[in-house]
Amino acid sequence: MTSICEIALSNPSEPEIEELLARSKTVAIVGISDNPDRPSYGVGRYLIESGVTVIPVNPGFREFLGVPTVRSLAEIATQVDIVNIFRKPQLITPLVEESIQIGAKAVWMQQGIVNNEAAERARAAGLTVVMDRCIAVELRRLRG
Repeated sequence: MTSICEIALSNPSEPEIEELLARSKTVAIVGISDNPDRPSYGVGRYLIESGVTVIPVNPGFREFLGVPTVRSLAEIATQVDIVNIFRKPQLITPLVEESIQIGAKAVWMQQGIVNNEAAERARAAGLTVVMDRCIAVELRRLRG
């Protein structure tokens, strides 16, 4: 089992996370929910309200707060800066492979999600990897 210290050591430094968020304009959210009680809904809403271009990825519904959803990362026709993932750790590896294929710059596994094998694969392909952190919390902190 991975300890919190191991996760912290494998994540980028605070300045690197701040730089990633500052330069990222488009975030694909995999596993976004249309249920306002789910964390992914709140994160998606916050990112949209913050001016980030959000691409909701979920085959289960057609739009998220007026933004059309796509069924998979492969359907995205624009550059994605960060693939933000709300999926179980055992489902991360194929999503990392899709992230690499679409030319994403980073993979961000939400709070509570860690998959070191997938993270190593992403890093080997040149992607920045953040695990077990909430992108909305980090963006709020960055913006004060």
